[in-house]
Amino acid sequence: MAETDARRQAREMIPPQIGIRLHDTAPGTFEQRLAAAREQGFSCVHLALSKLEGQTSDAAALTPGYAMYLRRLCAKYDQDIPLLGCYLNLAHPDETVLKGITDRYIAHLRFAAALGCGMVGTETGAPNAAYRYDPVGCRSEEALDTFIRNLEPVVRAAERFGVLMAFEPVYKHIVWNPRRARQVLDSIASPNLRIIFDPVNLLHPDNLDRREEVIEEAIDLLGPDIAMIHLKDYRVQEDPGAEPSMPCMACGLGEMDYRRVLRFARESKPAIHMTLENTRPENAEAARKHILKIYAAQGAAM
Repeated sequence: MAETDARRQAREMIPPQIGIRLHDTAPGTFEQRLAAAREQGFSCVHLALSKLEGQTSDAAALTPGYAMYLRRLCAKYDQDIPLLGCYLNLAHPDETVLKGITDRYIAHLRFAAALGCGMVGTETGAPNAAYRYDPVGCRSEEALDTFIRNLEPVVRAAERFGVLMAFEPVYKHIVWNPRRARQVLDSIASPNLRIIFDPVNLLHPDNLDRREEVIEEAIDLLGPDIAMIHLKDYRVQEDPGAEPSMPCMACGLGEMDYRRVLRFARESKPAIHMTLENTRPENAEAARKHILKIYAAQGAAM
């Protein structure tokens, strides 16, 4: 049945939930950082324990008590935790190291369930111990098979804990485009495996001339499985004698066009968590307002 205008309008009135990585707020205690996020108008925080002073992400330390302590602090400042980051290399070639990485992911999933956080996030690694971009190795079918094989037991743990496991396609990692991401989703075939959509991470100086096509392909192939959106900006930098680079920065400071991404969010993902990346305390609030302005304009354009 087609959606009625009234239902569509009601859905579009649901505001987005715009958040920030907690480690991008001004340095301080966990509670001080939460207060800073709330003060700047953010409604949720991306939590990466390993990047926060005074916190631990050691698997043995991720107890229900620790989770409930952090949960109470977040509630005090009216902050959701949509994502618990655990960005390790699931394609590590050393089996002993890989076992430890897998254990860390499973501990994070268990911790997320107690924390009231619905999702653990990861990127997709590289087939070397240094987690280094290798344009040949990262794009091989062997690397993709390895990542899928190593991700699957983590996803099965997510199913048991009632938490989502979400991965983020990145141009310089094994899952570097939407087609490979779709292959991972279809191979594991779990309702608990989802996508974190960071459009800038799918871009590179090599494909910027097809930016709109890359973003459209991601929405087309991955749209139903997108559970969270990450937003940052970039600027192409021409370095004499070197390949062009794409340093990232806060939204509104670079060359990114967010209109298609935010129209997708508005039309298809009511109240989706959208967290800002690469902000600094002095520009985070402006970045949030920049995104809200574009988001609102997409409604007017429809």
